[in-house]
Amino acid sequence: MGVLKGRHVIEPSDLSVGEIEEICSLAEKIIVDPVSFQDVCRGKILATLFYEPSTRTRLSFEAAMLHLGGTVEGFADASYTSVSKGETLADTIRVVSSYVDIIAMRSPQEGAALLASKYSAVPVINAGDGGHYHPTQTLTDLMTIRMLRGGFENHTVCFCGDLKFGRTVHSLAQAMSRYKGNSFIFVSPKELKVPEYITKDILEPAGIKYIEVERLEDAIGEADILYMTRVQKERFFNEQDYIRLKDSYILDTEKMKLARKDMIVLHPLPRVNEIAPEVDDDPRAAYFKQVKFGMYARMALMSKLTGSL
Repeated sequence: MGVLKGRHVIEPSDLSVGEIEEICSLAEKIIVDPVSFQDVCRGKILATLFYEPSTRTRLSFEAAMLHLGGTVEGFADASYTSVSKGETLADTIRVVSSYVDIIAMRSPQEGAALLASKYSAVPVINAGDGGHYHPTQTLTDLMTIRMLRGGFENHTVCFCGDLKFGRTVHSLAQAMSRYKGNSFIFVSPKELKVPEYITKDILEPAGIKYIEVERLEDAIGEADILYMTRVQKERFFNEQDYIRLKDSYILDTEKMKLARKDMIVLHPLPRVNEIAPEVDDDPRAAYFKQVKFGMYARMALMSKLTGSL
């Protein structure tokens, strides 16, 4: 189509429902026949500018470009760059975008990717900016749901864990709210409830059903998709509350017995102890498949943004 060529992707809403469909359809074609796409980005260069630590996201972007026949340059530690000398983000982006064809950038500063896009001569993909957005994780999640659940409509999505600070939760809830027939269950301690800008400003005006509960056992049986996140001790003001609730947010085989046979379990990773290792062998555990689907989604996105396809 060409409508994505040269575009920046800073937040999930930068992609329309139709564009998400286009990207996911291309990713499916790559999965089926990767050899046919191994040269589509030949001669293209991806810059990975990671101002905070990352394993999966950075390697996924790099592997995606290499599988498309392109090359990669960049940094995984800003302390070894001219940033340590005081160079501004604007100047870094002006320089880097004169060398490469596309930039994937992660920063602990909210809004950094949007700022970068204003100075870049090439497309900028936000690979995470603080607690704001992580649009390619949302693409990864959507791609996984499409591949394993057949589409984006008529699902009950259960989010569990830190729903207050989890950017992946906010992004996926917004994305899934754009499709018909979806409902949501939010499982969290009161201290880590999903923000009202999701429930009051997005879901309620659209008439989308949702409930909020504190125990995973009370919700897991209703879920088609369970999206786990980590509950962090440091988020609590009262250690007694943390001790009282922490085991409620550990997914184990006993809790999985309460779930539907066709439910899928997603997690943005890294996990710590919120999913017991014993769950990995359950066929409903999809979080490692999710990682692979994420690489294909990024392959499709970069092919479109660079105008290669």
